[in-house]
Amino acid sequence: MIRAGKLIIICLACVIVVTISTRSRGSVEELNEENWDRMLVGEWMVEFFAPWCPACKDLEPIWSHLGDRKGELGINVGKVDVTDSPGLSGRFMVTALPTIYHVKDGLFRQYKSPRDRDSLVNFVRSKTWLKVEPISSWKSPTSIQMSIISQFFKMSQVLRAIHTKLMEDFGLPTWGSYLIFAIATIIIGAILGLLIVCVIDFIYPPKPAKAQNLNRKRKESGDRKEKTSDDEDFIENVKDDLVDEEGSESDKDADKSEKSEKATEANASSPNARKRKPRKAD
Repeated sequence: MIRAGKLIIICLACVIVVTISTRSRGSVEELNEENWDRMLVGEWMVEFFAPWCPACKDLEPIWSHLGDRKGELGINVGKVDVTDSPGLSGRFMVTALPTIYHVKDGLFRQYKSPRDRDSLVNFVRSKTWLKVEPISSWKSPTSIQMSIISQFFKMSQVLRAIHTKLMEDFGLPTWGSYLIFAIATIIIGAILGLLIVCVIDFIYPPKPAKAQNLNRKRKESGDRKEKTSDDEDFIENVKDDLVDEEGSESDKDADKSEKSEKATEANASSPNARKRKPRKAD
């Protein structure tokens, strides 16, 4: 009889634990790369966590409590495992764990208040989120640039998986894996550079060699003509300067002769001038 009672108690305890865990699991929705856009409709509280994060483990029961009260608060509660969805960590620029976002009809606000039960509930119930500035449009997770960043985060996760596979499955040392990545980077860069050059040549094809030679000859002939015209102008300017100098010298000579003539006339007309007597012949 005692054994039967103990067995019933153990069964009831197991049922209660399973019920609580199922309820907790159902109250908090798990979001990932495929269904994250569900948070764009309605009001959400979303936690970004990692299984290895101690602070995330401390927040887990509090977050489950918030999920249990989501019907009372009229919100949805979700969580994102960044180890399974690295693209979302890049899209939301998650730099610390845990990170909590409040989402209302596509507007994102980061929760930075205390992470206890009462603070989280009051943040939603009292609409304290209205006092928080929404994330700017260029940093919004729905923008094109953040989508591109999320693809880079996904690529980094793929490269990490390849690195782990090379070391664990193929037994390569760390430097060997890095060497393979370096060679692959050089080859891919060379291929991309070649493709870019081909695209540019296709959009802006180079001019034919004959046309280039003809344009060069025309340019050279034009330069020669300009040079000869400049030389002719210089020669004409020199000639004009010489003519001006000769004219000025002739004017000076004429002035000197005119002055000397005036001086002789003045001497001849003066009364003190002695008249020259005619000389008698012997």
